Amino acid sequence: MIVTARAVVSRDDLPDSLSPFARDVLEGLAARPKQLSPKYFYDETGSVLFEKITETAEYYPTRTERQILEDHAADIAALIPDGAALVEFGSGSSAKTRVVLDAARQLAAYVPVDISGDFLNGEAVRLKADFPNLEILPVAADFTQEFPLPAEIAGAPLVGFFPGSTIGNFDPHDACAFLRNARRILGSEAKLIVGFDLEKDSKILNAAYNDAAGVTAAFNLNVLARINRELGGNFDLDSFDHHAFYNREKHRIEMHLASLKRQKVKVCGETFEFRAGETIHTENSFKYTVASFAALARGAGWSVDTVWTDANLYFSVQVLSPVS
Repeated sequence: MIVTARAVVSRDDLPDSLSPFARDVLEGLAARPKQLSPKYFYDETGSVLFEKITETAEYYPTRTERQILEDHAADIAALIPDGAALVEFGSGSSAKTRVVLDAARQLAAYVPVDISGDFLNGEAVRLKADFPNLEILPVAADFTQEFPLPAEIAGAPLVGFFPGSTIGNFDPHDACAFLRNARRILGSEAKLIVGFDLEKDSKILNAAYNDAAGVTAAFNLNVLARINRELGGNFDLDSFDHHAFYNREKHRIEMHLASLKRQKVKVCGETFEFRAGETIHTENSFKYTVASFAALARGAGWSVDTVWTDANLYFSVQVLSPVS
């Protein structure tokens, strides 16, 4: 038996009083294979750890994407109308956003959307100090779901911003769902700027998710610490190990937490059994070619206007427009 005590197999079996986090965790740990959504990495601690990942020598995506944005800042500014609002999905740190805000001074508002409210608000305060004439309107929400935009930007032209290769964390079906959702939120006249990681040598990919300093491992394990803290779990973090590898057949990096022994763990009063070597699948990071991403976008109702890459073809930033 994977789960002892009351069997937890689907949302229909779970009490309505549970938080979305609790419901997702219980359902994920009861699944075969076990899994957790990567969106729960980003509590305050996880958000800080992710920023440290972006500074490691092995993790090329952040610095490569930022260089692309800096190289094409004037082009990005040219496509943003006067008085527009920039809506960033999964904003996290504002480092790359500042490149756009610096270049596009005609922006009237910036709407960062992130699931981690504390981290989001801290970044909003820092941005307001540096851009006093820009209205900063943070929205604490799960950007994979529909959410209302602030009333203050009603009627303003909208430009979506989705950097960081976060779209790679979705399987292709869910990536299409996100892009469709973004189209509904932004409207039929909006542009969407998306950054994504390109396929490349597996040695480069594997190193990026297994940094020598162990920051990515700490980031992965932090989701168990969050479960312990917020859901009364009793995970022993020393009994789980970070595993990340490139799955060439599925064009994705997979991150797992592997149980180092046979053990039982309790969460919200439910008991889950782990075999030695059994894993919790915590994240995928899909890699695309320029052509395969264009096909994905078309399937979600977007066309590709512009494609930018770095000289090594490690990363791409694309500008999308809704298909009328």
